[in-house]
Parts: sequence; C-alpha cells; structure tokens
Amino acid sequence: MAIGDRCVRRPAEGSADYEGRAQVDSYREEVLWAVEYQEATISDDHAAHLYDAVSQWGADDAFFLNVATSGHSTRVLDLGCGTGRITIEIVQADVAGTGIDPHQPSVAAAQQKPNADRVKWVIGDSRTIPASREFGVTIMSSNVAQAILEDEDLSRTFRDIAAHMPSGGRLAFDSRDPRARGWERWTKDRSLKTLELPEGPSHHWYQTTHVDESTGMVDFCAHEVDAEGRERKACDRIRFRSEEHLRSLLTDAGFIVDAVFGGFEGEPVAQGIGALVFIAHRA
Repeated sequence: MAIGDRCVRRPAEGSADYEGRAQVDSYREEVLWAVEYQEATISDDHAAHLYDAVSQWGADDAFFLNVATSGHSTRVLDLGCGTGRITIEIVQADVAGTGIDPHQPSVAAAQQKPNADRVKWVIGDSRTIPASREFGVTIMSSNVAQAILEDEDLSRTFRDIAAHMPSGGRLAFDSRDPRARGWERWTKDRSLKTLELPEGPSHHWYQTTHVDESTGMVDFCAHEVDAEGRERKACDRIRFRSEEHLRSLLTDAGFIVDAVFGGFEGEPVAQGIGALVFIAHRA
C-alpha cells in the first residue's frame, strides 16, 4: 500500500568508505510503523499510539517545517501527514495547512490534538487533493515516497502535486539512500526499543526478511511484545530508489531539482545519515 494509491562521486554500495553509517541506525526507522500496522492484527487506535510514541520530534521534522514556513507561501500541503505532527506546527506558524493521509485512524488521532481545528484534514491520497486549492509548498516527510512501490504511482503522485502548484512552487521529500543499506540494520539486536504506551511498556523491533537489490524492494516484519507478553508481527514492503531514479521521476512530472542532501542539516549525499532529501520546484 502506498500514499500514491491509498494511503559528487560517491563510494560504491557496501564500501567501507560510505560515511555516516553509524547514524543510519537511528534515521527514522520508527516511521515504518505507519506502514506495517495498517495491516496487522492490531487495533487502529493502538497503531496511532505506536506511531506517536515512537516518532519523536527530530531534525527531519524541523527541516520540513522550515521548508514549509520559511518562504512566502500562504498554503502548504502535507501529503502523508500521519498523525499530523508537522501539519499542526505549520498552521501555528500562521500558514494555512492541509493534511492528507489514507489512514483514517491516524487522521482521527491528529484531529484530537491542540490546534488541529486550524488544519483542513483529508482522508485519501494525492488524487484527493482539493481541486480548488493550489499550494505553494508540498512536503512528503517520513520517507512516504518509499511506501509507493510502483514507479507509475509515484510519478502520478508527483504529477498530482504539480497540478495543484503554481510555477515555482516547492516540493520537499525524503527517501532512504540504498547505498547506505539501511535494511541491514533492521534486526532485533540493532532496532529493539522499549516504549511506554497507555497499555503499559511494549518492546518493538524490525527484521528484514527479503531484499531484491535489483528493484530496491525490501520486505520486513515488525515485532511487538506487549506488557502482557503477547507477541504480534506484521510484515510489509517498501522500496529503495537511487538518487538518479528519483531525479528522473521528478523531471518527468515537471519538476526541477534544486538540491539533494544526505541529511537534514545540509550534508552532502553519502556524507549524512543515509538519506536522500530532495528540494525541487515546479517548472
């Protein structure tokens, strides 16, 4: 499932020269929950609690908030807004914000937060962007692009965004860099976390189950052991795309790439935290 449907020379892959490898471990592994637990045998309310408990405000959120509020745009679209953490901060900066997400329980959780009434919430995907609205800035944070498995769907998502954006409008999004091989860190030893949830302490970890490096498709399972010792598992798939691949899709959709960073503090690609952070504008 994907939001588009629903909801400098660098070292060679795997080389010891690839910088920032230790930092990759903490690069938004937690946001996988937003994908996994939509199909798990787990209540929707619990899924929203998991997302908010695991996903704390970080440098990536600050980056996207800055992109959304630092220009002169009066309207910002947060596509794949989840539980609305960034969206609500946007409207508190006196910018009109719209949050779209296909997962109704996540949107419902967002609507319960302070200042949520200032946001226009939509349950859906890029095809449900309000027809009458044009946005000067669109953000897709938390590696939303990786949940869109098919190129034609990601291309359509980019085209839908461009269709609701003036010339010069900005798009910012992130995706994990396949050169950093982040899936290798999704093991119990390296990803185990203990969280305090309303139901009590809960232990969570990830386990990669299959990797197809030729397509970038990665299958993984998320495991949870709750306060009563019950274990639940949910499995899903995301896609890693190279910088060149994403550049091509953006160009085909009518965007011009302004910058690509390896992290959220302006690091060069392959010298950051294993990320590909894009800023582009509509031609």
